[in-house]
Amino acid sequence: MDFIESLKLNENGLIPAIAQDVSGKVLMLAWMNRESIEKTLETGYAVYYSRSRQALWKKGETSGNTQKLVSMKYDCDGDTILLIVEQSGPACHTGSDTCFSNSVVGQNNFADSSILHEVYKTVLDRIDNPKEGSYTNYLIDKGVAKICKKIGEEASEVIIGAVARDRENVRYEVADLLYHLTVLLADMGLKWQDIYAELEKRHKA
Repeated sequence: MDFIESLKLNENGLIPAIAQDVSGKVLMLAWMNRESIEKTLETGYAVYYSRSRQALWKKGETSGNTQKLVSMKYDCDGDTILLIVEQSGPACHTGSDTCFSNSVVGQNNFADSSILHEVYKTVLDRIDNPKEGSYTNYLIDKGVAKICKKIGEEASEVIIGAVARDRENVRYEVADLLYHLTVLLADMGLKWQDIYAELEKRHKA
């Protein structure tokens, strides 16, 4: 744990830790000490330090809303830790996905890649908890051949729109294509993170 020596813990031996979902959504801010950092790395799940209780606490220990560790980083000054996690359930005690849900400027939305992960979670929920009339359940029930057929159709629609230089149509059809690709990934036990990792590997090549 030599890297801990590089961290600038405060006078109480604590350092702020930001938890960020793999989707890119910032979830919460908590505190860690040497022991909680070591426990997090040892168990693979986020463990923080409660200043009010003066004790370690594993995120989700009672609620079940755990944070599976994907990576741990620290900033250039060594005074803040960043945890990239796979969040299970709401991150905030209020039931919100994030503790940062009070907007000062701009609106709370998913106008970035995090929406893919939200759609993915919804697809997984439909698989685990089928809903009558759900198009996602219809695709899953029909099987991979049907899903792939829809992907082919949507890809063709994207091409047609692109050739016609119809930006609005391309926007709409790409959204359809990404949705069906998300269903395929879930059906095959893959995640968008797997695709990101492959793209990152190619980008570095």
